[in-house]
Amino acid sequence: MNTSASALARNGRAGAERAARGSVTKGAARAGLTARGVIYLLVGVLALKIAFGEGQQQADRKGALEEISHQPFGKFLLWALGIGLVGMALWRLSEVVFGAAGKDGRSARKRLMAAGRCVFYSFVAYSVLSFAAGSGDGGGSSDKQSRDVTARALDLPAGQWLVGAAGVGIVIAGLVLAGRAVMRTYRKKMNLGQLSPRMRRLVDVTGVGGGASRGLVFAAAGVFAVRAAVEYEPQKAKGLDDTLRSFAETPAGPGLLACIAAGLVLFGLFSFAMARWRRV
Repeated sequence: MNTSASALARNGRAGAERAARGSVTKGAARAGLTARGVIYLLVGVLALKIAFGEGQQQADRKGALEEISHQPFGKFLLWALGIGLVGMALWRLSEVVFGAAGKDGRSARKRLMAAGRCVFYSFVAYSVLSFAAGSGDGGGSSDKQSRDVTARALDLPAGQWLVGAAGVGIVIAGLVLAGRAVMRTYRKKMNLGQLSPRMRRLVDVTGVGGGASRGLVFAAAGVFAVRAAVEYEPQKAKGLDDTLRSFAETPAGPGLLACIAAGLVLFGLFSFAMARWRRV
């Protein structure tokens, strides 16, 4: 009897711990996805302003943070954004430790991808919180960061090959992101049963349009990295702002930039939808 009672107590505690961990993880994931959505939404709006000749700020994370800081309650919003990104990092960390949702969520590949995302969002969260505290610049200009990192990498042994390989990897990653968006693979991660037919169509518009635009931006940035490697010229590398501006320099002109920028706005909205309906 005592043994049975002890076993029940242990099982009860274990169940309570799993429920608590699940609630915390879901909260962290939803906060993180919402914060990501805010950043992409603002970057897209800033890029739209550039396309229409009205933008003065950089269309990257730093520009988005500066835009927030100029709003009423800007300081509070920055802190909330930073905390949300901490939630994103913690969610990815939980995927490393416990595995992600899905049948292959515990695979080594998924855990490795989650670890990379955890590191990335930890850095982003730190830069946003430092900016909110007045002791940082939001990570600095994405263009300057790209040039500096490329210059340091080119100085390494076989630096051209390293930068070129990284650029090719970014191009492939961007094309994969765009392809998955067009194929709507994100549906596998969502609780589609909770969506009405109309809402599902809206999610598809934001998921396909937003994901494809995001992927194209990644791919374009990778092309510039490859060019910097081939020409051994770190100044040819571009961050998010310069990459977006480069779309306006194509034969399609500012109209192409406006389309890409609108796509980033859609991806911001899609992130909000994921925050609401993604399986965690």
